[in-house]
Amino acid sequence: MNQRQKFTRNFSIIAHVDHGKSTLADRLLEIGLVTDQRTKKDQILDSMDIERERGITIKANNASFDYLAKDGNLYHLNLIDTPGHVDFTYEVSRSLAACEGVLLIVDASQGVEAQTLANLYLAMELDLRIIPVINKIDLPSADIDKCKLMIEESLGLDPDEAIPISAKTGLNVKDVLEAICYLIPEPKGDIDKPLKALIYDSFFDTYMGVVAKLRVFDGKLKKGDVIHMMNIGRQFPVTEVGVNRLTMVSMDGLQAGDVGYVVAGMKKMGDAKTGDTVTLANNQTDSIVHGFKDAKPMVFAGLFPINGEDFDAFVDAIEKLKLNDSALTFERENSVALGFGFRVGYLGLLHMEIVQERLEREFNLDLITTAPSVKFRITNTKGEVYEIDNPSKWPETITIDKSEEPYVKATIIAPDHYVGNIMSLVIEKRGIHMDTVYLSKDKVQLTYELPLAELIFEFYDKLKSHTKGYASLDYEEIGYRESKLVKMDILVNAEPVDALSSIVHKSKAEDRGRIIIEKLKDLIPRHQFMIPLQAAIGAKVVARESISALRKNVTAKCYGGDISRKKKLLEKQKEGKKRMKQIGSVEIPQEAFLSILKTGD
Repeated sequence: MNQRQKFTRNFSIIAHVDHGKSTLADRLLEIGLVTDQRTKKDQILDSMDIERERGITIKANNASFDYLAKDGNLYHLNLIDTPGHVDFTYEVSRSLAACEGVLLIVDASQGVEAQTLANLYLAMELDLRIIPVINKIDLPSADIDKCKLMIEESLGLDPDEAIPISAKTGLNVKDVLEAICYLIPEPKGDIDKPLKALIYDSFFDTYMGVVAKLRVFDGKLKKGDVIHMMNIGRQFPVTEVGVNRLTMVSMDGLQAGDVGYVVAGMKKMGDAKTGDTVTLANNQTDSIVHGFKDAKPMVFAGLFPINGEDFDAFVDAIEKLKLNDSALTFERENSVALGFGFRVGYLGLLHMEIVQERLEREFNLDLITTAPSVKFRITNTKGEVYEIDNPSKWPETITIDKSEEPYVKATIIAPDHYVGNIMSLVIEKRGIHMDTVYLSKDKVQLTYELPLAELIFEFYDKLKSHTKGYASLDYEEIGYRESKLVKMDILVNAEPVDALSSIVHKSKAEDRGRIIIEKLKDLIPRHQFMIPLQAAIGAKVVARESISALRKNVTAKCYGGDISRKKKLLEKQKEGKKRMKQIGSVEIPQEAFLSILKTGD
């Protein structure tokens, strides 16, 4: 093992959302002298404006820096930042595959949360060295002793190793760097073996094409080598290699244990697939790097430009966005009500919000999203099984033998006095209680099995309001279960509006239909004729409202006289309205779609 490898440390920071990962990364980079007064800014590894505004990390990022430890040795540290939100677990899993150790941050005022546990299990699966860090000790509500107890009891880690710090003020942050140098093992790997490297992320650069971020496990890589991608079987000549010190710094070569980047004239994002193993074309390794999870979309929704003429710009925008968001999937879709657009697959609701916001900001588009749905599974009477992510593809009821929907295992952590509220919410959402564990005397962990379709339908917002914002949620998919599912159509003036169709559980159809109908009644303007609004399952109407017609007062000119004169005029008006209804069409304003689809109703 050479000297450089001996003093290299690859580590990641994991925590629940908003426990201070990005702030700690800022402090570490300041101490590592990568940032100075000129380049310093908060959340420096969060490269997108949207990340800085919302205070969340979306893309995994990395930075390399040097640190002179107390033992007099200069250590090369590679920090790989990770997101905390449950939607971006795939970003976390691939960042961890490139590390030997992690800093697990626990908020001193909030203690262990749901994603702290989920990310801990990811790190344990990969057999990484875990160093607990208690952050935000400068807060008046910080309780270090309680946190140490939770670290021992609910995480099973050594509380004496936990380092109390304040990432905001920089207090004790140097102790974290010392712990990284002494506790995290040096990278294993043989510099003389054939090259074996993992692509853990990639991004598109206008001038260089696709830039792949690598972790090298064995061998070495330099400019001029021809690399071979083992999964896609393609080869590329290397034009540049280097490390990321917040700006890309070109180097002579990378070797076992290093984290860096490679530019090799790759034009399409598919050329550098995340999780692919890179080796040399003329000296290939015999095994690929394992431990990578592929990102699977969980939530599907239609995405349409509000102005039809923006469609070409929208196609261009979504393809560009796909270049630096490998989890995004989409296919073209045509809606009678909304025109041309895409059916897009997302990792979760936050991912859906972020994608729409990025498309609107970065490409100056106005977009509308249809109600989110999940991927259902149908077995027809012939025994054929197929998956449906779009209500418009739902088959006739007679042809369905069995319908199934995806279930998730949801972990909720909250103060114990909110347990009653959480239980009533989960029962309303068709959840099954599995387990209750007390993490400390007043903090409880509840485990439920829950249909994913219910989880994406306002569950998170209701959970937060039921627990005054104290509950945290994490979930993972556990497969499909049989369920009584129906397609609910919304009819306006006896015409189905495809953008408002949804697939719902039979027990929920009536309530859901009534909510949409009542909303539409307020939002569609009155026409010259009466408009019936209906929610229907097949031929059965489950909810109905009517928008009354605009009427002229035709009897105003009758002063007294015989009642039959008034009746005659009203009958004549009624006939006219009937004829008008047959030829009239109802214009549904865009605002009506926007407000119905925004709430997820």
